Amino acid sequence: MTLINSPGHAHDRPDAARTASCACGSFGLAVTGEPGHVYTCHCLDCQRATGSAFACRAWFKTEAVTRIDGEHRTWRRLGTGGRWVEHVFCPTCGSIVYVRGEVLPDTIFISVGCFADPSFATPTAAYWTSRQHPWFALPETTRSVDAQ
Repeated sequence: MTLINSPGHAHDRPDAARTASCACGSFGLAVTGEPGHVYTCHCLDCQRATGSAFACRAWFKTEAVTRIDGEHRTWRRLGTGGRWVEHVFCPTCGSIVYVRGEVLPDTIFISVGCFADPSFATPTAAYWTSRQHPWFALPETTRSVDAQ
C-alpha cells in the first residue's frame, strides 16, 4: 500500500491516525495519538544522517504504530553514548522515516517532515545545541541541552 504525503491533522482528533511517508511515497507508517515529545537534535551524527543542519523528530510509543507499509532498509550505528541507533529508510529515495534506539527500545522517533503537516507540534527541546548552527533559532521556551 502506498501512503500519500498529506497532513494528518490528528491533533484535531486524538484517536485519529497520522501518516508519515518517505519522499517517493513507497515506504510509510501510521500512528495514533499525540507524540510524547518533539525535539531537534544538532549533533554531528544527525546532521550527517539527515544532510541538514539538524534532525527534527517526534517520539511515539511503539504500540501507537498501527501499520508500516513498503520496503525499507535499516542502518545501525553506535551513538555518542556507545549504544546502537537504527535509521530506517526507503531504499528508493533514501528518506529516513524513523529511528529506533537501544536507550528507549519501546519508542519510535519519527522524522517530523515525513508527516508533511505544517501544523505539527513545535519542538519542546533541542539537543546538542553546542553543535547548533548559529543562524538557527527555536522559540525561547524550547529547552536547550548542550550535549547528551
